[in-house]
Amino acid sequence: MELLEKAIQERGTIIGDTIVKVDSFLNHELDTSLLYEIGKEFQQQFRHKRVTKIVTIEAGGIAPALMAGLAFNVPVVYAKKQKSLTMKGDVYCESVYSFTKQVYSDVTISKDRLSSEDHVLIVDDFLANGEAAAGLISILKQAGAEVAGIGIVIEKSFQNGRKRLEELGMEVVSLARIARIGEARIEFLKS
Repeated sequence: MELLEKAIQERGTIIGDTIVKVDSFLNHELDTSLLYEIGKEFQQQFRHKRVTKIVTIEAGGIAPALMAGLAFNVPVVYAKKQKSLTMKGDVYCESVYSFTKQVYSDVTISKDRLSSEDHVLIVDDFLANGEAAAGLISILKQAGAEVAGIGIVIEKSFQNGRKRLEELGMEVVSLARIARIGEARIEFLKS
């Protein structure tokens, strides 16, 4: 997605050779016009699939998931990283490692938010090693829901996340695929 790649190049900040900071438009301050286009692009890419819900993990995935939900006109459910007092009863739970934060979190979704009737599109802001998406796939399998696909805003293609998810039989669509980060520049894979 050219508009997204341009935003990454112009407004992203490189940290080392594995991290791109995009908090000026994607996961701290939100560029709503860009996110609207991201949501429409996910709907276009997965229009051939039956999608009844969008699922993500808090917090970075919520904004693109919400816009995808708007484009599909379906509810959005996000896995919580900490169980709140209002989350009573049974939950689906999975331990997920965060590449950026370098910690494990038990992510949960209330059992009453998912069912075996659901066809779910997973949406997240980044794909590095595939931990978040694999955790959500596990939760969806626990619920008996079908995974319609995985939509990623920014993929770090030099890490093994896509391979891992494809080995699980998942269709992965990334709107921007970074081939390499370094020397003060970002190189994208071309489709």
